[in-house]
Amino acid sequence: MAIKLKDMKEMGREELLEKLSELKKELMKLNAQVHTGTAPKNPGQIKQIKKTTARILTLLKIREMQKKKEENSKEKKEELKKA
Repeated sequence: MAIKLKDMKEMGREELLEKLSELKKELMKLNAQVHTGTAPKNPGQIKQIKKTTARILTLLKIREMQKKKEENSKEKKEELKKA
């Protein structure tokens, strides 16, 4: 279930959100297995899912910050033109 960062950067916002929800569901299933006492097929998968989730959230946050920065720079340019 590993997704490369390069592939994530190419995905759109909706795709990333969809992938994030899939990962969260899978993580819930794996955590339920652990808590009921059954051994998961791949114990390292939990760690991998958590890291991928964090990467997706970080990428979304970076995109959001870049968008706000662009909006702010446009507003400042418009203010300078008016002055």
